[in-house]
Amino acid sequence: MSSRNAAFQQWQALLTNRAKRQRAGEFLVQGVRPVTLAVEHGWTVRTLLRPPGEVSRWARDLLAAVDAEQVEVAPELLAELADKDSAELVAVVALPPDRLDRIPLDLVVVFDRPATPGNIGTLVRSADAFGASGLVVTGHAADPYDPRAVRASTGSLFALPVVRVPSHREVLDWAAGAQVVGTDEDGTVDVAEHDLTGPTLLLVGNETAGLSAAWRDAAGTTVRIPISGAASSLNAAAAGTVVLYEAARQRRAAGPRTARP
Repeated sequence: MSSRNAAFQQWQALLTNRAKRQRAGEFLVQGVRPVTLAVEHGWTVRTLLRPPGEVSRWARDLLAAVDAEQVEVAPELLAELADKDSAELVAVVALPPDRLDRIPLDLVVVFDRPATPGNIGTLVRSADAFGASGLVVTGHAADPYDPRAVRASTGSLFALPVVRVPSHREVLDWAAGAQVVGTDEDGTVDVAEHDLTGPTLLLVGNETAGLSAAWRDAAGTTVRIPISGAASSLNAAAAGTVVLYEAARQRRAAGPRTARP
């Protein structure tokens, strides 16, 4: 491919247009680690975009291993589709279904109306690192399949189930029996003093407005993170990371347990 034809324009639109990602049912994955993890975790790769000529050993091995259409794209065009740090391969990957039953009901992060793709990716990365079973994005929110979110997750998006749900009601119906724990700088109890070892929905609110009224009403407990210094609060993804670390600490101390299917 050496011109900006219809196929190229479609791929280019996947980078910036959420509605077109949704209609096409696919998104672009850039960079060595994210592409590798997408393949390792069994995501459906529809097309691999590659430069003409010789490629690295990593790219050769991946091209040989993946049963997907391969398209040679002129380097200057591929650079427009690729992350600037790695223009060698770009994968066109199918979107997974937004079904809550993809997530084991154990420690589930709920990110309520996040406005920033980077914060979604960062929280996905933290949830993966600290043993959460999945992440749910609720309400009118940024897209976890935006390239900025995918990059910020450093590939954890492909290892951790992420599901988009319009309303809190669907999540509460699915998670019946789990405790619902909100996070807020004015929470009623320090996070280290609350038991996070059982099935838990851990709520993280919008970066500016915090949790919605509906989620506040649903929370049985709201925890706070003690902080000092000049900072009055933490970034939403940073706060979620701290609480996830505390949950992981408590769970290690309590010993192994079985997640509810």
